Amino acid sequence: MKIINIEPKKELKLKNIAGFLKSKVTPYGTGAKVDCPKRYLWQKVYLIILENESNKSNRRKSKAKI
Repeated sequence: MKIINIEPKKELKLKNIAGFLKSKVTPYGTGAKVDCPKRYLWQKVYLIILENESNKSNRRKSKAKI
């Protein structure tokens, strides 16, 4: 799987925004997914990761059998 580097920024300025939605990232196989309406298929989108200290402790832990 390709590793994508995240560019940390504090501000983002965009023009021609068609709208935005708020969603939660959920597990999907060995990766993750964000649900989005079908009408946005094949359109260019930006995924913005929000800083939220409370979510760091809620990360899913592996249940490996020993």
